[in-house]
Amino acid sequence: MRIVVVGAGLGGVAAAVGLHRLGHEVTLFERGSELREAGTGIVVMPNGLRALDALGLAEDVRGHVMRAGRAGLRDWRGRPLLVTDAVQAQLDVGAPALLDRAELHRVLRAPLPDGLVRTATPVERLEPDAAGVTVIGDGGPVARADAVIAADGIGSKLRAQLFPGHPGLRRTGRMDLRGMLPRPPGLVTDLLACQLVDRRSGAMFGLFPVGEDRLYWFTDSVLRGDPPGADEARRRMLALMADWHPLVKELIEATPPGDIYVDPIARLAEPLPSFAAGRIALLGDAAHAMPPDLGQGASQAFEDAAALTRHLTGAEPAGVAGRLLRYDAERRPSANQIMRAASRQSRLTSQTGAAAWLRDALLRAVPTWLATRQLAALWRA
Repeated sequence: MRIVVVGAGLGGVAAAVGLHRLGHEVTLFERGSELREAGTGIVVMPNGLRALDALGLAEDVRGHVMRAGRAGLRDWRGRPLLVTDAVQAQLDVGAPALLDRAELHRVLRAPLPDGLVRTATPVERLEPDAAGVTVIGDGGPVARADAVIAADGIGSKLRAQLFPGHPGLRRTGRMDLRGMLPRPPGLVTDLLACQLVDRRSGAMFGLFPVGEDRLYWFTDSVLRGDPPGADEARRRMLALMADWHPLVKELIEATPPGDIYVDPIARLAEPLPSFAAGRIALLGDAAHAMPPDLGQGASQAFEDAAALTRHLTGAEPAGVAGRLLRYDAERRPSANQIMRAASRQSRLTSQTGAAAWLRDALLRAVPTWLATRQLAALWRA
């Protein structure tokens, strides 16, 4: 069966590998001139690792599982608010992996034969009919397929084509600033795998180890207007976090602007009515773009890829639409639940004033065993 995958991000590559291994005739279209991912660190949650297991792609990723002790939420000075026992959570449901985003992309795309990939080929629209789907590029038709997987990212053109009445993306009014740097020699800190929140400004800072020698950090803060460049964003964040735990300022200052990424945070304004339309299915951010607060974006895309691969096992062209409806019935309820939970978490951590003071008081009252159970439930997803 001929299957086109549009978009060679993490989820699109994973789906292409899984479908190729089933014996389907797969073509992966990528708008960029080469297959690559830019960025900093990325977390693959235990549910995402299980999905990669199903695709036969988890072996190298599991070599980067994160070893953590106490984790959770802290205030801007580093004082505990919500303490979780990450070791116990890992014993219950497995450990997350944390690695360089570009490295993860290289691992996932390694099994793809060169002939399957067509770079520098933007897909502008799809023209479905009773017998298949014509894939249209900026110069006309580029392929004919029995099924199309739209993995064209958060700003998906194909999502807008399939659901023209959907309101699309909505900015949350927040800015994501991310960086990665070598781990300072002799650094000893209990802030690893923790997130710091500030009830005064609603800003947040998170810190995670990437292997033994690098650190990945991110911030989340109010954004008014368009996002600034990396240098200006770093300057603003240093001013905002001047009286935070001293390690925060130290790490941001030590990260060159060229290694910092700035993005406005956006999510789908409302859930899609379906992840499938006839012979076309949506995957990853194209289907369920969500705030990054739960770290589930990549893992949900991998679950999509594993489910699509499973539902298209042994599929023939005549049965594609029914198979994709079963994919939608499996993935849409759970992915939308995670999307809503990520939005709730974003609202919780960005609160200010009296509401944030109450939040902090309530978080301090949560026993570690209960916080750990909730963390395990999230990782189980």
